Amino acid sequence: MKENLTDLSIYVKAKRKQNKLTQPELALKAGVGLRFVRDLEQGKKTMRMDKVNDVLRLFGGALGVVPLDREKLL
Repeated sequence: MKENLTDLSIYVKAKRKQNKLTQPELALKAGVGLRFVRDLEQGKKTMRMDKVNDVLRLFGGALGVVPLDREKLL
C-alpha cells in the first residue's frame, strides 16, 4: 500500500518520535482516537481540523493559512 505522506503527516510523526511517544500515548495526550493518529500519520486527505489542532497543540503548533502566489496557480 502506497503512503500518501504530506508535510503535516511527516511533521506529526517526527515530533511524536522526537518526544518519545507511541501512537497510543499521543492519542491519549491529545484527546483523540488512536485511529485518528494513525490516519494523520499516514496522510489521510480528509481530517477534522479541530482534532488536527488538538494534536499539533501538543507540539506548540496549529493549522493556519499559507499565502500562495495566485499567478503561479493559474
